[in-house]
Amino acid sequence: MPVPPDPRQVLLVAALLPGMGHVWTGRMRRGLGFALFALLGGWLTARFAAPEASLIGRHAGGFFVWALSLTDAYRCARLDRVRAGLR
Repeated sequence: MPVPPDPRQVLLVAALLPGMGHVWTGRMRRGLGFALFALLGGWLTARFAAPEASLIGRHAGGFFVWALSLTDAYRCARLDRVRAGLR
């Protein structure tokens, strides 16, 4: 069994590309689901947000899903390390 990646590195990848931290840890469907819903959430809030809303406000749905994916990717990577008997 290969050594699971360092959770901090997974967190960095997940911060740069939503869902890719999950893909790196072997959770392809979960990662692609997070990426899809981040895009969909960002698009929906941009579509229905007030015109005077800030960039963050216009894409709040996507940022929310992205933030959830960060914590989940780190948690999954950390659990993989614990199960493998690593720190």
